[in-house]
Amino acid sequence: MVPVGQKKIILKKPTVLSRIFFSLQVITSATSWHDVRVSFDDPSFSSFYSLTGIRKYFEASGVDIFQGNIWVCNYANVDLYISATEILH
Repeated sequence: MVPVGQKKIILKKPTVLSRIFFSLQVITSATSWHDVRVSFDDPSFSSFYSLTGIRKYFEASGVDIFQGNIWVCNYANVDLYISATEILH
């Protein structure tokens, strides 16, 4: 869970293996509109991907995908649950 106005690392940087897939999904109704931001190793969120509106899902795959910490920040007015999955190789 990510409380209102809080940010946290949702997936930590792999230390031994390499990340080949990851996905994030905001667990909420299809009609709700919440502002959740995803940042790639930037806790200040100066550059981010937004999971706002109907876009509540993000995924990436391949041998050259991002390997650092993945942060999320909840700008919504309710606490939100975020499902995170990764595959390491």
